[in-house]
Parts: sequence; structure tokens; C-alpha cells
Amino acid sequence: MNLTLFEDGRLQEIHDRLLVAYGPPPLRVPWPPLRQFVYSMLSSRTKTETSHEVLYALERHFKSWERVRDSSEDEVLRIIAPATFAETKAPRLQKALRRIARQNGGKLNLDFLHGQPIDRIRKWLETFEGVGPKTSASVVNFSTIRGSALVIDSHHQRIAERLHLVPKNTPTAETEKKLMSLAPSTWGPEMLDDHHSLIKLHGQRACTKLQWQPHCPPCPLLTICPTGKEVTSSRDVRETIRR
Repeated sequence: MNLTLFEDGRLQEIHDRLLVAYGPPPLRVPWPPLRQFVYSMLSSRTKTETSHEVLYALERHFKSWERVRDSSEDEVLRIIAPATFAETKAPRLQKALRRIARQNGGKLNLDFLHGQPIDRIRKWLETFEGVGPKTSASVVNFSTIRGSALVIDSHHQRIAERLHLVPKNTPTAETEKKLMSLAPSTWGPEMLDDHHSLIKLHGQRACTKLQWQPHCPPCPLLTICPTGKEVTSSRDVRETIRR
């Protein structure tokens, strides 16, 4: 199937191929919106395993988000130190928690977001310092809000560019908008979540940031990937010349 044909089926084709290659993603158990918000703030530029460890360490040490909010910045920084840019994330996290409580009648949770229009939720979330489209999409899609949003992390961005779904250096928000326009109308929040998980896994295992070319020949997306076909074509030419 040529990706320049059947515009409406592009993401479905990609999804189906990755599903065959990797199998169904693990079932996600959605978190409360505030927990997802905190995790997403901590996880920026940080490996998934480390991000989870930092989140669990925060919860074990402080026991409540109120104590995270009210403790010294140095204490919070000490706990989240393994996260990338922890010195920036610690004050931003505490500032965000203080603002949430202030705007929510003293209650430190994001449960009031349930039932709100998705666009309004995301616009509000992105007014917090350090929060962009990736974090707002994560809160909307991964948490118990379970709204329609597609999380575009660095893996998803890279693969979308290599598949020529978006031009290079497209802003995250524009990438999400483009991919959402290609997603089948039947895809609900859970399907969008699964699609993100498959793309992320493919980016971690095969379509990596560095030294990805050796993974192109067996790649399940090769025949619909302009970048991969260019790489393998150049390799075939070199092999022919050597012979």
C-alpha cells in the first residue's frame, strides 16, 4: 500500500503493521488526572523507567501532594534528582500544585476537569509553566479523563517525520493535529493510546534516534516509509558496486 494513496487509511495501515510486529500494547490502568499531570511534568526528557521511579519515590516520601507542595524546594529536588532537569522541574511542580489548589477552592486535585471540553482542558493545562501539548495530551488521554488526544513524544515525532507524514521540525501541536486528521473516525481514546504505545515501542526498538539504518531492512513499515526505502535503496546500490 502506498501512503500517498488512501489518505484516510494511513494511520490504520501503520497501526496494523506494528500490531502484527509487536502485539497488542499492555492494558493501561488510567491514573487520576493530578497523578498523570505530575508524572508527565517529571517525565520530560527522562526515560520511562526513571520517570516511574521518581514518581513512586515522591509518593513514598511525601505521602500526599499537599506535602510535596508545602515542603522545601530542596527536599523535593532531592527526591526527583534522577529526573532530567530536576532543578527546573522541582520549583515548577510546586508552583503548579499551589496554583491548582488556589484555583480549585483549596482542593489539590484535578477531578474538576472531568466532563469539561477537551480543548478547554488542554488550553488551561498549557498555561502552566513547562507544560506543552505532550503533557496536556497525556493528562487528557492517559488519565481517567480518557479524552481523545494523541500524545506526540520524541519517538512519535521522529517516526512521523521519517514516514513523511509531517515535514521535519514540525511543532508538536501541528504534528498531533495532522495525525489526528489521519486517524480513522472510529478511533476512540483507548485506540489513540494504543497507537501511541506502538509507535513509542517502535521508536525505542527499531526506528531509534541514532544508528537506526540497520533496522530498516526488516522494518514492518519499510514498504510505506520513504526514508527507509531511500536507506535500503542506497545500501543495495553500494552492495551492487562492491560485487
